[in-house]
Amino acid sequence: MLLWVSLLALASVIGQFEAAPDSVISLQPPWPITFQGQEVTLTCHGSSFESPGQTTWFHLHQDNETSRRTPGSTWVVRESGQYRCQAGRSRPSSPVHLTFSRASLILQAPPAVFEGDTVLLRCQGKVDSELHNKTLYRNGRALAWLGGRSGFLIHAAALRDNGAYHCTAEREAAASATSNTVEIQVQELFPRPVLTASPARPVEGDPVTLTCETQLPPQRQDVQLRFRFYRDNQPLGFGRSWSPELRIPTVRREDSESYWCQAETMIQSITKRSLKSYIPVQRVTASVHVYTRPAPDLVFEGQELVLTCSVTGIPEPVRISWFRSSRPVRTQASGRAELRIAKVEGGSAGEYYCVARTGHRSFSSQPVAISVKVPVSRPVLTLSPPGPRALKGDVMTLHCEARRGSSYILYRFYCEDVVLGSRQAPSGAGASFRLALREEHSANYSCTADNGFGPPQRSEAVSLWVVGLPRSRRGSAAAGVTGVLVSMAGLAALALLFSRWLLRKEGERPAIDPPSSPSAADPQEPTYHNVPAWLEMQPVYGNVNPKDVVYTEVRHVPEKHRRPVTTLPAPAPDMGGSVIYSQVKVASALASRPQLSAPSAPHR
Repeated sequence: MLLWVSLLALASVIGQFEAAPDSVISLQPPWPITFQGQEVTLTCHGSSFESPGQTTWFHLHQDNETSRRTPGSTWVVRESGQYRCQAGRSRPSSPVHLTFSRASLILQAPPAVFEGDTVLLRCQGKVDSELHNKTLYRNGRALAWLGGRSGFLIHAAALRDNGAYHCTAEREAAASATSNTVEIQVQELFPRPVLTASPARPVEGDPVTLTCETQLPPQRQDVQLRFRFYRDNQPLGFGRSWSPELRIPTVRREDSESYWCQAETMIQSITKRSLKSYIPVQRVTASVHVYTRPAPDLVFEGQELVLTCSVTGIPEPVRISWFRSSRPVRTQASGRAELRIAKVEGGSAGEYYCVARTGHRSFSSQPVAISVKVPVSRPVLTLSPPGPRALKGDVMTLHCEARRGSSYILYRFYCEDVVLGSRQAPSGAGASFRLALREEHSANYSCTADNGFGPPQRSEAVSLWVVGLPRSRRGSAAAGVTGVLVSMAGLAALALLFSRWLLRKEGERPAIDPPSSPSAADPQEPTYHNVPAWLEMQPVYGNVNPKDVVYTEVRHVPEKHRRPVTTLPAPAPDMGGSVIYSQVKVASALASRPQLSAPSAPHR
């Protein structure tokens, strides 16, 4: 475990060094060689983001390296050798070799020369050496006669100025003196830039960032570069810029071209161009789809509905917007966004789709139709005409309607538990069934509704009682039969009174005769007893034949209107279904009300 911790700590330290810049040593005076007895001030430059702190110095002399720390970034030295430094978290610097010479003539030059620099070469003698007629040489050939001067300038140093330099001087009373040799190697101020594009293979509609990549040496971090970008030979942007990046907001298919950039210094006038780089702009291959849970055709009211927008082929960042029937619902930033409806209602139905946006481009999915399945509610059964009673022969309309329920609804009509019929109707319409009533239709009626999205729902039962005779026939039948019976009863009473009066006259019988034996009467003729004592009687109804209803009525005859009883003629023959009453019994005033009895229909 300790080994892993140590390795991780070491890797962290190494990573910090790799990310940090190199330390750089500068000299004052700026010459790597000087006369013995003089001193040189070394300054260690680290990261510009760190405040000066302790600096570590390394001195290598005759294969012996020593180190020391200084509270600041400078160190004054008087010894020859190789010097390095490390400032703060910066990496160690490159070595600088210092020489403190005892010679009478030295050639001084900067420790590093970069292209475009103005280089000062100094052919310097000791103060008491009395040297004159100085000459500067490059690669063994005389370059310039300096005379009594010591300095020589190389303007805008370039590769042609590379070489070995030394100088000579003459003395009046002694042989000429030759200086040390200085090797000048002109370095590139910055390498040829490299153009990069991000993304390297952009999609049409995407933004693209062009970067002109180059690097200044640690000794020239103070140099400022300006950049320009080109598509083929057409400049982009607003000309020269201090930024090495150029952002193109949107690229099109026709922008598939060769691009290059240029970096230049402001003072030295050093200009370098990158190689051309072809940037292909790809056609959009975005894929945007909507997935649902549950499936679109299995969404029921009250359930949770989750819609997922899946986007591929589009670079991040992606912003997703949801729409229902072209109306915005929600917007969120994600490559895979969900729209969650916790409780689906009937109003949640519609066509859902999502739109993915990146940059200035947008891509839509195909719409997904969501139809909310609403289970059918309990239906209501109504009768028309309304009421619990109806007449035989009437046409009754049964209407069944469920207030809620999606899709088509199948309605079934029941008399008790027997199916009368079925009808199918769209949601909200209801269905009707017509029924011609008969007496056996007196029963309980109900209906069911079923749309396949749950168990069928049954209405409450409605009771109906069917009366035997339709109203259209009752009035006419009652009036005709009553008239016939009244006439027959009146004739019979008058005949009976007339016959009793004749008997009285002949035999002087008492006023009230004892009742006659029923056997003496003609069995086919009606016999009337105690006519004077008749009371007003209520009508009695009897259904002799199921197809006909016969109404009978016996009225009381007042005393003053009594007539002699006569023998009644024989009854009329049966006229196709009429009922003949064979006996009318009349009770006395104190007895109960008379009853009419009807025999069975005659056999045919």
